[in-house]
Order: sequence, then C-alpha cells, then structure tokens
Amino acid sequence: MRFPLSLRLAFAGIFENRIRAFLTMLGIIIGIGSVVAIMAIGAGAKSLITGSIEKMGTNLIGVMPGAASDSGPPVSVMGITITTLTYDDAMVIKSLPNVLGISAYANGSGEITAGKQSTDGTFSGVTAQYPFVENHNIEKGRFFTENEERTSKKIAVLGVDMKEKLFPYTNPIGQDIKIKNINFTVIGILEKKGSSIVSNPDNQVLVPLNTAQKLLLGQKHLGLIRIKVDGEEKVPVTMEQIKRTLRYRHEITSPEDDDFTVRSLDQAVDMLGGIMEGLQFFLASIAAISLIVGGIGITNIMLMTVKERTREIGLKKAIGATPVQIKNQFLLETLILTGIGGLIGIIFGSLISWIIAFGAQKMGYTWNFYISPISIIISIGVAFFVGISFGMYPARKASKLNPIDALRYE
Repeated sequence: MRFPLSLRLAFAGIFENRIRAFLTMLGIIIGIGSVVAIMAIGAGAKSLITGSIEKMGTNLIGVMPGAASDSGPPVSVMGITITTLTYDDAMVIKSLPNVLGISAYANGSGEITAGKQSTDGTFSGVTAQYPFVENHNIEKGRFFTENEERTSKKIAVLGVDMKEKLFPYTNPIGQDIKIKNINFTVIGILEKKGSSIVSNPDNQVLVPLNTAQKLLLGQKHLGLIRIKVDGEEKVPVTMEQIKRTLRYRHEITSPEDDDFTVRSLDQAVDMLGGIMEGLQFFLASIAAISLIVGGIGITNIMLMTVKERTREIGLKKAIGATPVQIKNQFLLETLILTGIGGLIGIIFGSLISWIIAFGAQKMGYTWNFYISPISIIISIGVAFFVGISFGMYPARKASKLNPIDALRYE
C-alpha cells in the first residue's frame, strides 16, 4: 500500500470511532497540556521575580534574623521567632561606608478600622528612610520624619489599596484610623506600586517603627533590615562589612554560629530560581504519569482494534499485503492519534497558561505570558515517542496474524 492510501485508511478508521479515539487521546492531551502549562507558568513566575527586583532595585541588601544555609532561607521565614536583630543593629549598619540608607521593619496584622469601614490587614513599623530605600514615593501628604519615629508618634501612611478600603470616597489625610483599637492619624498615601513576590505594599499601613514595637507588637526585635548601597558593584564588600559588624555586636566568633542572614537580591533570586526549577521538575514528573497512562490506553484500544479488524487483516494479506505494510498501517493510526492528541494538548496548555497570566496581571503582578518553543518541540517529540512505544506491540501483533486463520475469524 502506498502512503497516501494508508493515510486515508488510517483517518477513516479513526473517524469511524470518533468517541473512542477521543477517549484514547485524552491521556495524551492532559499530559502534553500539563507539560506546556508547567513550562509557561515557570517562565511567568521567573518574570514575576525579575519584575519585583526591578521595582526594588539591584543595589539592596537584606538582613534577616536567624541563620541559613547558602541555598536556603533563614529559619525566621519558617515562622520561628528570632529576637537577636535589633534597632541598634540597624543604626550601626547605617553608619557603614557605601550605605546610602536603611529601613528596618517590624510587621504585624490585626483589625484596621476607619469610622464604619473595617478590614483585617497588615501593618508595618518602618523607619523614616523607607520611601528612599524601597523606591516608593508619596502620592499625597507626607511620610513621617526621624524625629517622629524616635518619639513614637501615632501617625500612619496608607497604601493606595488600603486607602480605598478605609476611605473609598473621602480624603484620608488628617483623619483617624484604629489599629488594634489604638488611634493613628493618617498623614500620607503611597503611590501604587503593585504586588511583589513577598508582599503587597499597596495593601498595608505603615507606622513609625518605635510606635509599632511599643504600642502594637510589644517587642524590641526586628523582622528585617533592608540596606541601600551606593552602587551594585559595592554590594559584595558591604555584605562582608555587615557580617563582621553583626558578629562583633552579637559576640559571635565563628561564621557557623551566625544568628542572622545577609543576602543580596541576586542571591535571593538564585535561591528562588532553584526552588522553582525543582518544583517545575516535580510537577513535570507528575504530568509524565498521565502520558504513561495515556500510552497504556492507546495500547489497549489498538489491541481491541486489531481484534475487531482481524478479517480485514487476513483479506489484505491474502491479496498481497506484507507484514511490514500491516504493521506500518496500525503504527500510522497510533501516530495520528498521539499527534492529534499532542496538538490539542499544546493548545489546551497554552490556553490554561494564558488564563493564569491574565489573572495574575489583573491582580497587579508582573507576569509575562510566554510559551517556549523548546516546550512545544519536546511535547511533539514526547507525543510521537509515546505513540511509537505503545503502538508497536499491537502493530506487530497485527502483522504476525496468519491470513487463513484471520479470514476464518468471526
């Protein structure tokens, strides 16, 4: 049989049992769609990290309480409270060479009210240099001063989303809000910045650090110090200076005994990238299981097809069809099934990825929709590999049928 005739016969056999063919392809569709979606979501997540870094700047250093390995987060990120990092540590770091500014943080959550409006939200005690360090400008009003921070003034600056929740129709400047039933006067509104990988600064309330520690949190330790350095090239040397300073202040003689973690944004990106790549591999492995299930389904269906078409096979052999031609005919049908399933899977995975990217962008995240050509090539290759691997046995079984026995088959 020539190839065009074999192709027509293969499509005729598939369309004759359309429902069965679709159910056969379903495992391939889900598996290929999952692989494409996982690759695209991974690319989108990387763009989210990159976008967050661009918003924050590449000349930032973070100091967190608790030790960490070179590739892992500090223990404080796991919810363990570490009380060794203090405001005095931040002030000493501020005086180091190449340091342009620092912002110290103490975070909490609770009920925030303004008149009849109420919401459960987060608040952060920060130092006066927060707008400069975080590249976050004031849209209306002003930020608090260092003197107001030292004297524990009960004043607050709202993120733009928090302003809409508490004061949807009025100007909040000069008005009072309550955080944990303590009155604060609103003195400013921050510009909209958008969500980052770790927080949403538009949906929080900022108060002076000393005020938050004394009145709202009842603590003296910090959750984070962020340092802005005079140039990206000076980040490594400044990190070493910070480590030496904190070891001296905390009376630590060996780096193995550090009770703090110093990280640049590049290091944080590398760490998150490694975690994401591991997660992508894990999810892709799960998706591969559905491809195996789909391949087993193809084998079962093709075996059933061989049984149903036994007389047809006998007739073809009787008029001169060779075993190789019979095998290629059934193998071609299998490849068509997996090829169509792979194509539908690519479209399905791309659609899912686009929906996720669209939703993330609507929520304010920097999330790019990108389908890697490599993922398409891999998906097509995997689809045909599954077709050949799981279709070979039924095709060979069909080619080995005895023509006389096949013609007698009822």
